[in-house]
Amino acid sequence: MPITGSTFFNKALNLFFYLLPLILLLGPPSSWAKTTYEARNKDYLTVCGDPNHMPFSNKAMEGFENRIAQLIADDLNRTLRYRWWPQTVGFVRNTLSVRLCDLVMGVTSVNELLQNTNPYYRSVYTLVYRENAGLQIQSLDDPTLKELKIGVVAGTPPATLLSKYGLMDQVRPYQRTVDTRLYSPATRAIEDVAEGNLDIAVIWGPIAGYASTQQKTPLSIIPLPAKVDSVPMAFNVSMGIRRRESNWKHQLNMELEKLTPSIQKILLEYKIPLLDRNDRLIKP
Repeated sequence: MPITGSTFFNKALNLFFYLLPLILLLGPPSSWAKTTYEARNKDYLTVCGDPNHMPFSNKAMEGFENRIAQLIADDLNRTLRYRWWPQTVGFVRNTLSVRLCDLVMGVTSVNELLQNTNPYYRSVYTLVYRENAGLQIQSLDDPTLKELKIGVVAGTPPATLLSKYGLMDQVRPYQRTVDTRLYSPATRAIEDVAEGNLDIAVIWGPIAGYASTQQKTPLSIIPLPAKVDSVPMAFNVSMGIRRRESNWKHQLNMELEKLTPSIQKILLEYKIPLLDRNDRLIKP
């Protein structure tokens, strides 16, 4: 019996409704070619990190990110392993995106290249000067700054304020994007303060807090307000995973909540200025 147009249409329509649940499950056609499986290795927690970027991480596992990663791995009953890559341009593209690892430890919570976990700490930019310098500076609009040599990493939020306050003639800029295997600009600025090459530096809190403890000259670390003239000085820091890995994100968020006291203890050991949810300084 020949198939009429109406018979063919009815069979096609029936086939469509039969396959509809599968189509909805797969999502839109644009997503069919995308990888959707998640990190589910039961034996390893594989982290991508910088091999020479203290106080965050290094190959000797001396950074606070190394210690927090180990904390999570132990709680998950997995072996921690690292894949090393300098944290500069192309870091996410060459590590997490190509599945070299399943986790990046320290990223700002507004990073658009990956999916963020809940924040595991919040810190703030700081003023750094020698304790014996006789300075009492608490803010970037202090008139005293017009007579001082100021160090700042180019392109960071404090640089915006220093420009706004007409202090750029006093500024020695430090390059922001570098090969961390060879150079750490923010740490170098702290060293220049300690050595007397600068009067004051405005540096991200985790680096300032730790690097100041490595100097022979005692340094004062003054956390800035969380926001100054509408410019944010405080930022949340999260962990980064691949997009669409919602189960892995949920698991990590539970770990971060569970391990909060231990994580905070590690951060404070590195002299990192920490802020609570109301932007009040957390004291040891």
